[in-house]
Amino acid sequence: MAIDKKLAAWQVLGVAIRSEVDAAAFYARLQERVKNVILVQKIKFLAMEEEHHKKILERLLGQKYPEKPKDVPKSSLMPPIAVSLGTEPTVPALFEAALKAEEAAEAFYNEAGGRAEDEASRKILAYLGRVERSHQAMIKSELELLLKFPDYYSVDDFHLGEDLFHVGP
Repeated sequence: MAIDKKLAAWQVLGVAIRSEVDAAAFYARLQERVKNVILVQKIKFLAMEEEHHKKILERLLGQKYPEKPKDVPKSSLMPPIAVSLGTEPTVPALFEAALKAEEAAEAFYNEAGGRAEDEASRKILAYLGRVERSHQAMIKSELELLLKFPDYYSVDDFHLGEDLFHVGP
């Protein structure tokens, strides 16, 4: 998704902040659909990371543009994570949507870094883009498990004993 060329650099940061807020809220809602304790911890980690990104961006906005308004847009110019999903999406569909959102976030930060007015901002935005890429790797891995073991998310813990059989004496 291309960033609107009419947006000033400080407004781009506002869009990024809104997007991080929305992503953290999405992961918090996703946690409610998952029972597996390990998967819940991973989703909590993703939500925590998005909150951390928001704080980084707020600090950058305050330092680089102290005279500009600090309120972020009410809605993001980037598409929400679950925009194309129905009313009751499956958990794998939610993970697929999260993967697309993380890909869009990486592209957004890469483009925003190219528009940044100083080296420090470019480095911060490049860092955020790389972290979004690491989120993609985590989500891809979990999505593979969800597709291979459909009940992975809906059990408290992975039930290895039920899936194995005895082959020895």
